Amino acid sequence: MRLSPTQVQRIQVEMNAEAIPEQHAITPDLQRTFGDHTFFLDGEGLAIVEASAEDSHVGNVVKVARWADADHTTLKIQTPQPTPLQVELDREDDQETPAARCSRR
Repeated sequence: MRLSPTQVQRIQVEMNAEAIPEQHAITPDLQRTFGDHTFFLDGEGLAIVEASAEDSHVGNVVKVARWADADHTTLKIQTPQPTPLQVELDREDDQETPAARCSRR
């Protein structure tokens, strides 16, 4: 799932991760491989947020690739692995921009 800038900022803080900008040269390759998502890099590898099957207001953080080297220069695709991190997607106020709240399962 693609996230709003507000959601991205909140998730980056909670995950201690960096979002890969949509304009980055690698983004089209990631989208071909994993679909239309906002992608996050952290110390463990590459993650995405997928909509929860149980609640449309919740997203689950899923690891889709891990670092293949100690220098964090190469990613190795892995079987998608759900993490304990869930992201609550809702509106902060009457504005059109959704917000995200993160919690651990």
